[in-house]
Amino acid sequence: MKRTHIVGAGAAAFIATGLYLATEMPMTSPATAEESTEEAGTPDSDQKRILADIQNDPLAPTVEPENYDVTIVMYSDYQCPYCRRMHPAIESVLESDDKVRVVYRDWPIFGGPSDRAAKAAIASQYQDMHLEFHDALMTSSGSFTQATIRQAADEAGVDWEQLESDMQTHSDEIDALLDRTRAQAALLGFQGTPGLLVGSNRIPGAVDEAMLRNAIEAVRTESESSND
Repeated sequence: MKRTHIVGAGAAAFIATGLYLATEMPMTSPATAEESTEEAGTPDSDQKRILADIQNDPLAPTVEPENYDVTIVMYSDYQCPYCRRMHPAIESVLESDDKVRVVYRDWPIFGGPSDRAAKAAIASQYQDMHLEFHDALMTSSGSFTQATIRQAADEAGVDWEQLESDMQTHSDEIDALLDRTRAQAALLGFQGTPGLLVGSNRIPGAVDEAMLRNAIEAVRTESESSND
């Protein structure tokens, strides 16, 4: 599973290749003893299962073009300055590369305002407004308050009353998603935001657009090599 890639000058300072697991705890609910015996696999198959869980959460906001060949999973906090700095790079990749899928994993580590912003962003999916709201939150300046979160919602065209209603109605599901994301971040050994997976390659920190594109191409090169 672990392979070494050369993804561009300076990238080695940021990228630890291969799916890194800080613990062997599974991402899904424990199976019964009988099921565990029947379904036990190799370490490689376990890592593939965990990666699939990370990439395919039913509630995590996702941009999924047809026939995508690379998935980026981004763990971020809306108040994180490095996440905000990376936002244009992610947007540029999505605009220019229609084979890249992005999964947004909200990991609010900067306190209550970050938690409120994350929950609001997740709930905006029920209005099909996540991308617009995500962009407005990421391009906001300074710390968040309830007023600044609402201002971002207004700028994005999000119905605030519906958003508050959806946050309350779906609070259990949203909280469960945030719990899964926190567990994944720990499993991957991330120490802060941003944290990314490009394919199965772990990037523990911010990278510029050129390095991100090189990481994407490295995944494609690996895939082509494995198919030969």
